Amino acid sequence: MQPPVPATVDPAFVALPLRTLADAALSRAGELGAEHADFRLERLRNATIRLRDGRVQTSRDGHDVGFGVRVVHEGSWGFASGVDLTPDAARAVAERAVAVARISAAMNSERVELADEPVYADVTWCSSYRIDPFDVPDSEKVALLTEWSQRLLAADGVDHVDAELRLVRENKFYADLAGTVTTQQRVRVHPELTAIAVDAAAGGFETMRTCAPAAGRGWEHLTGGIGPSGAGWDWDAELALLPQWLAEKAKAPSVQPGRYDLVLDPTNLWLTIHESVGHATELDRALGYEAAYAGSSFATFDQLGRLRYGSPVMNVTGDRTAEHGLATIGYDDDGVRAQSWDIVGDGVLVGYQLDRRIARLTGLGRSNGCAFADSPGHIPIQRMANVSLQPAADGPSTEELISGVRRGIYIVGDKSFSIDMQRYNFQFTGQRFFAIRDGRLAGQLTDVAYQATTTDFWGALAAVGGPRTYLMSGSLICGKGQPGQGAPVSHGCPAALFTGINILNTTEEGGR
Repeated sequence: MQPPVPATVDPAFVALPLRTLADAALSRAGELGAEHADFRLERLRNATIRLRDGRVQTSRDGHDVGFGVRVVHEGSWGFASGVDLTPDAARAVAERAVAVARISAAMNSERVELADEPVYADVTWCSSYRIDPFDVPDSEKVALLTEWSQRLLAADGVDHVDAELRLVRENKFYADLAGTVTTQQRVRVHPELTAIAVDAAAGGFETMRTCAPAAGRGWEHLTGGIGPSGAGWDWDAELALLPQWLAEKAKAPSVQPGRYDLVLDPTNLWLTIHESVGHATELDRALGYEAAYAGSSFATFDQLGRLRYGSPVMNVTGDRTAEHGLATIGYDDDGVRAQSWDIVGDGVLVGYQLDRRIARLTGLGRSNGCAFADSPGHIPIQRMANVSLQPAADGPSTEELISGVRRGIYIVGDKSFSIDMQRYNFQFTGQRFFAIRDGRLAGQLTDVAYQATTTDFWGALAAVGGPRTYLMSGSLICGKGQPGQGAPVSHGCPAALFTGINILNTTEEGGR
């Protein structure tokens, strides 16, 4: 395999009048007395291809280009955006942003101040990938998805196959009155296939989906194979086994509810981390700023350094620098350089996710770079980093974790979930559930959901796997804010053992 070639920012983006527009907007904001002003020009390209039974159902490729101006004036935020890429339009948008701040000042009870950050005078950053997926012809993308679909359709017991590929290329130019100027490009991909078996006699069906993660990678994620470079997913192996897993699931017995030890594969555990740790440790949420929409958090600010979040083997980091992470950046939308930090150390809450305003408001020092806007028409808000559970340096393999379980369940892949507005009471399901009896896998189960409170669940964490079990998974779209915004985020984790977790039978819970 060829070594990675460093990515470069698309020349067509760099050719836009980035600095001219920034200079016009920032100088006008300064003339009007803004204490802080930043200019952000974005070009987003989103593509989706969907196939049903090997035939194209949807093919979409769209662009969004525009800019936003954000100011702090009279201690209040102001924001406005535009799409006309001319200096006059940039100045007019800056004027509107200041006007919004002036109106807001009359209602604002908390003066907006930003934590200090060094100036980055002229920096460029690109995410880590080898092949820009937008350089690959659509015909080649469709051909690969078709070939994969046909492999599954050729297997006994597979009646239908859904295939989907989502692609994003994000370009951002940022400049502020302090002198920071950043130009960035990142690429992300998410391929997914679902095999479906129909039971016409019973009037039901079963599904089995691939577990390949969404990733901050290029086209090589679909074609690179598995190797020391970690260039992609082993599609051949997963597609070969998917029909077998589906057939076993269709015949599997329904789970008996009760207490079980769980070995959670990282393809399942990432979503539980996202909902019960990632969202719960966003400090704006813990302070109550998100309560009207997606809830607040049980992990309130007064518990920093005191809350027993989980067992002593629980160590969680926030990271905006992890290679191939979906939330990985060079500089955030506050102009803060990416970094990594501890959120949970030895089971105790030791950190939060911050932007510059929240960092200053709470006296926690420097922001850790968690400001993000999903489009030029939206104001940046505090968003999630790559929040990851760390493996044990000499930790066990997945097989070794399973071998120590007398009565339990091994869960692979994510599916549905439910969690309350405090990020405390939850339940999660998965793609595949394997009974564990006396240290060995003993066939699949169905109708499984695990239920707990966040602290009880993480307190039951008995062991984490070693680095070889570690995988980074995630989502292209995590919702937050009003108006709603979607942000990409990854969560790395090893396989992990949890003891005595309550298992529900979803069919019985549904009254069926």
